[in-house]
Amino acid sequence: MENARSASKFKFGLVGKEIDYSFSRGYFAKKFEAENLPHSYVNFDLENISKFPSIFETSKNIKGLNVTIPYKEDVIPFLDKLNKTAKAIGAVNTIRVTKKRKRVGYNTDYYGFKKSLEPHLKKHHKKALIFGTGGASKAIAYALKLLKIEFKFVSRSKKNLDVLTYSELTESIIQKHQILINCSPVGTFPNVEQCLDIPYNGITEHHILYDLIYNPAETKFLQHGKNQNATIINGSKMLELQAEKSWRIWNK
Repeated sequence: MENARSASKFKFGLVGKEIDYSFSRGYFAKKFEAENLPHSYVNFDLENISKFPSIFETSKNIKGLNVTIPYKEDVIPFLDKLNKTAKAIGAVNTIRVTKKRKRVGYNTDYYGFKKSLEPHLKKHHKKALIFGTGGASKAIAYALKLLKIEFKFVSRSKKNLDVLTYSELTESIIQKHQILINCSPVGTFPNVEQCLDIPYNGITEHHILYDLIYNPAETKFLQHGKNQNATIINGSKMLELQAEKSWRIWNK
């Protein structure tokens, strides 16, 4: 019986860089223990995405992977296929390994964000600002499109006419965009004193401030929103929702 149990054991993991803080590893370790599953979940901390194929050379029983910053876009050339939603978003945070060892890319970030934001939305929440332009921000933009919420990206540099820079932001712009979403790593532990440089005085009690960061639970970005009586949301619920969605994909 023990041999059969060992033979059924699969390995799952997180691909990223400097990911000791990983939410996913702890979440799935608890899940496997609670459900008495013989699987393991490990961190694959890669200095460079070119090391990605080595994961499969050293581990033959991998069934699924999550992908985090900074590789959600860079991992795509190493995959055999993209799910249509991941292709539309242009970023991958979940990889399913098929029985034929094919690597299929998915995106569950948009799902976790959408489901965690929806309960807080009111009729006046019609415009959003997305801070950051990486792989995570692409999933957020996709979710906002599904929710029919207008949005603009905010970046440190002027990438195109549709992107605002931080220096262009005014209190008036903040007032008109009543959903503010931090998709950047600014404020993540241990750099908890760091904060986005935006005109926080433009925030009102009608705003939602959403930070994809979950450690700390209340970033300085969210604290500013709280001080202005805005609704604040951190990334923990989004992570739980996207993790469960990943699990369903791996077990198709």
